Amino acid sequence: MYIKEIELNNFRIYKGKNKINLSPDNDKNIVIVSGKNGFGKTTFLMSLVWCLYGKQMSKVDDLYRKEIDEKGGYGKYIGNSLNRLSATEGESRFYVSVVFKNVKIPDINCNEIQITRYFDTRTSGSDKVDILIDGAQNELIQDLSRDNQSGEEIFIRDFILPLEIAKFFFFDAEKIVSLAEESSVEQRQALSKAYSEVLGIHKYQELKEQLENLQDDYRKGEAKPKEKQDFFDIVANIKKKEIEISELENEIEKLKEERADKKYQSDRIQEKLIRDKDCMTIEQLEELRLKESELESKVNEAQTELKELFDLIPFALMSESLLAVENQVKSERNYKQISFKKEEVDDKTDTILEDLENARVDAKVSFTLPIRDFYESEIRRLIKKYFYNDMPELPSDFQNLHNFSENQYRQLSKMISDLKHEFKVKLSKIHADYAQSKYKIDAIRRKLRDAEKNAENPYIKGLRDEKASLDTRIVTINSNIENSQREIGSFSNEIKSLKQKQAELRKKMDVSDINRNKDAKLEELTKIIKSFTIQFKEEKKKSLEKSIKENLNILMHKKDFIYQVEVDILGDDDIDINLYDKRQHKIDKSSLSMGERQMYASALLNALVNESDIEFPVFIDSPMQKFDKDHAENIIKNFYPNVSSQVIIFPLIHKELTESEYNLLKKNMSQAYIINNIDHDKSEFLKVDCENLITEYNKLYDLSN
Repeated sequence: MYIKEIELNNFRIYKGKNKINLSPDNDKNIVIVSGKNGFGKTTFLMSLVWCLYGKQMSKVDDLYRKEIDEKGGYGKYIGNSLNRLSATEGESRFYVSVVFKNVKIPDINCNEIQITRYFDTRTSGSDKVDILIDGAQNELIQDLSRDNQSGEEIFIRDFILPLEIAKFFFFDAEKIVSLAEESSVEQRQALSKAYSEVLGIHKYQELKEQLENLQDDYRKGEAKPKEKQDFFDIVANIKKKEIEISELENEIEKLKEERADKKYQSDRIQEKLIRDKDCMTIEQLEELRLKESELESKVNEAQTELKELFDLIPFALMSESLLAVENQVKSERNYKQISFKKEEVDDKTDTILEDLENARVDAKVSFTLPIRDFYESEIRRLIKKYFYNDMPELPSDFQNLHNFSENQYRQLSKMISDLKHEFKVKLSKIHADYAQSKYKIDAIRRKLRDAEKNAENPYIKGLRDEKASLDTRIVTINSNIENSQREIGSFSNEIKSLKQKQAELRKKMDVSDINRNKDAKLEELTKIIKSFTIQFKEEKKKSLEKSIKENLNILMHKKDFIYQVEVDILGDDDIDINLYDKRQHKIDKSSLSMGERQMYASALLNALVNESDIEFPVFIDSPMQKFDKDHAENIIKNFYPNVSSQVIIFPLIHKELTESEYNLLKKNMSQAYIINNIDHDKSEFLKVDCENLITEYNKLYDLSN
């Protein structure tokens, strides 16, 4: 799949229709779109994300989420995207249109898919999407509509690019270093889900659930009345909890939108209060607000991490019992291993004795029974003594209490190790960070209150009261969001418990003779899927480890700086990536330099794209911002030509892409454009020959200066 062209009409700085062709040329996969800061590079990338995801664009990148919050919510944010000059001329409609080629859709032959998202500031309460397949609407899209989601939105996520993994294809190269930080539990969970989507692990879990649902249909018909009622109750409860989670998630989205609006209004009032007192400049106000926002983010992250650690406190308090469980599980593992070895020894000994007995019969040698028992006993003893002398005796009274799988044992060991070595230090650090950030926030808020303190006229008092009302509502919204998130967590745990009961009940229910063969086949297929999923995860784990390591070695000039990459796939959506040095010490990714983090993130992106079956263009803003000369050359030679069949980069010429770097890149380029800024409210795309991009860039901006 690749993007043939994009058209922006009255979208922000792009007045009127602005069309750009991005088609690759055989093995020439790179397109450059360059221009000075403020001329429309980032707007161009943002327009594409908006076209595909609309209101959900905040989930692609934190940058969009912050901008939307600062503007007072999505409605205000996107409503202000109409080109200012067009607005003065009476225009009210803007849109972004993207044409895709070589999109693979099951059972449909298509040449082109055109996606257009538009917004009308006069008539639209929200944006709208049109999708044309080879120039015509297709009933497939309407058939996809479900659960208050339009078929167009679902089509984009199912057949173009899933929302959860869009961050790997649209990124600011300066900001992808966040992939190397994983600073919060929420961030790790989001990344884990994205990794699972990219690697395709979730597909097999969904397939297994579909097979189990078919089994349920066969078994419910012949189940005993009590079993059938219990099963229906469980299914109904699961469905009810899922609906409640969906409703809570929708409510959270509405609350976040309202919170952004209230925060925007509150900030504007605060500006008025401070400006009217003339005791603080707007710049000082913005600086304080930025610090307050950064500290609030730190407090929220610390709260999330503290909640995660609080879940471990009961285990820490019961450390003796936990260690006893670990010792028991270790004993059970040893017992299993010894049992398997003992069975092997006994089998081999029996084979030897059987061969001896056959030889005795053939030689017509006879023994008395006591002599025969003596030799058999001694042979068993001597085989064990000389070949298996390290094998301990099995205790006769040993009890197998837990029967943990290897995966469960690893998770238990990891948790105990964390409790032993990291828990106390981590808890103290997070608590200290939380307390310090709260103290700093209080200090900033005191400054802001002091700036307003002496204003007593009715107008100022009215503003202050209005701000207090807005801030109170914001506190209430935050509390409601937190409560809803807790409820979602509680419902999710209940669903897990219900599904375990459902699986147990499924095993107990009989199936009719008519459907017995079908049920047996489904059971067999389910086991195959489970077994395959385990094998698939292991293969993906090894393949991803190898791919990340190879990419790091190619991109980094400090060879073997990362000696080992370890990918832990602990569940369906729990994936962690760890780096180790030559001494097998785990490397704290947040301790890497900014350039090293960007290299790691680039290697990870390349590996994930290679491991996925997803064909989609990669868009890179601010390329090579933190790279030295050697790293930049490695990226140009090894990353851009290979990360995707279509790569669009948005560099600042001479700063993020020097002439020598450009000369290295030229052989892989298919198209080159310069964004020409005509005035403050109008930019356009100028196509230039790939050979002459730097020359034309210098000419254009020399003339403009």
